[in-house]
Order: sequence, then C-alpha cells, then structure tokens
Amino acid sequence: MFVGHYGISFAARPAGRPVPLWLWFIAVQWLDVVWSVLVLLGVEKLRIVPGFTEANALDLYYMPYTHGLPGSMILSLGFGCLVAMFTTGARMRTALLIATASFSHWVLDFIVHRPDLPLYGNSAKVGLGLWNRPAIALSLEALLLLGGIWLYFRGRLSESVTTFVFGVLMIALQSYLFFGPPPVSDKAAAWSAIVCYVVLAVVIWLPAVSVMFLPLARLIVSPLKSRLMLLLACKMMLEVCESRSR
Repeated sequence: MFVGHYGISFAARPAGRPVPLWLWFIAVQWLDVVWSVLVLLGVEKLRIVPGFTEANALDLYYMPYTHGLPGSMILSLGFGCLVAMFTTGARMRTALLIATASFSHWVLDFIVHRPDLPLYGNSAKVGLGLWNRPAIALSLEALLLLGGIWLYFRGRLSESVTTFVFGVLMIALQSYLFFGPPPVSDKAAAWSAIVCYVVLAVVIWLPAVSVMFLPLARLIVSPLKSRLMLLLACKMMLEVCESRSR
C-alpha cells in the first residue's frame, strides 16, 4: 500500500494538533522509510520479479526488521517517542498517537501484501494478498486517502478543494506504480520510495510555510500549482533513480 497510508495522516491530524501534517506523512511511512535505507545498505532484501503480483513486481522476501511484527512495533514506538520529545503539551498522548499511526502501516500492508510480513524472525509470514486484485486494491487506497481528507476537513469542506484535487493526483501516481513499468532493480525501488516520501511530505509542508513566512507566494504560485509541480518532480526523480540504477 502507498497512498492509502496517507489517509491515516489526514484522519489522525485533528487529534494530534501539536504535530504538523507533514510529520504525520512521515509517520505513516516510517516503516518503509527505514526499509528503504536497509535495502540500500543490503540488510533487508527484495527481488524484482515481473508478474510476481498483479499490482507490482516486488518479491519482498526478507524484511524482518521493518515489516516483522515485533520490529514494526519497536520502530513505531521509537518514532512516536522521538516526535514527542520535540513537541509541547501532552507528550505521552502524542507519542501514542504517532506510534499508532506508524503501526497502522503494518496493519494496512497486511491487507494488500502477499504473505511476506513475518510474525517473528523471518518466519510465519502473513498477508491477505489484495495486490492480486489490483482494481480492488486501488479502490481501497483511494477510499482511505479521500476518506481521510474528508475527516481532516470535516466542517470546513470549502477549504478542501485543493487538497482533494491533490489526493486525486496522488491516486494517479498510485495507478502509475500499479500499472506502469516495474523498477529496474532493488536499489531503484528503494530510492524511488525515499524520493516519493520526501517529496510528498514537502508538498504538504510547503503551503504551510508559504502561509506563515511567504504571504506573497500566493500571488505568484497557487497552492494547487505548487503541489502539481512537486508531484511532477517526484515522477521525474523516480525516472532518474531508475535510469541510474540500470
């Protein structure tokens, strides 16, 4: 799962106001952020096998530290505590909220992954395999993302048009990842993931910065155009990462 995770970010943000939305974006992808780094270091492993599932070519055969059940719990709690250290107010509550959002990644992955999520070590792997039903998997991602955006803007939907359009663009990016060409290597897949997570967090962070520090930016570039440009930049950087890994 990819964009569906961000629905949790939007839905959880009203309950955790001290934490900015861009940090919630990182929280729900935290397991994959660490996974990408470990893949680049050769600690966790995957193979690119075209046709491995109907939705992607990733054979995620060794990822016990980030997507094993114990490891995902530890990483989620650790990230929650780290974020809470730098926030004000009810830090215990913030830590638990961030940890829960982070661990939701494993829960949602359980729905779409084939059995490659270890319950302990690299054994007893589970996964419902919804990736083999790509139309249903994509619909679930869209429902989670757009539902989360609706919850975030509930009561002030007139302010949400730009973000809903951005959500549709994210779903288009998910469609490209489902039905486009597979990554050329395991390292390309890891770099592509990191690029996406960073760019999407910046996309959400940038309008807040422009409102707080650059009020004139709205006269130059609308929020929708800036988000669209960054999303296109994300796609271009994905292609660059893949070409360099050939």
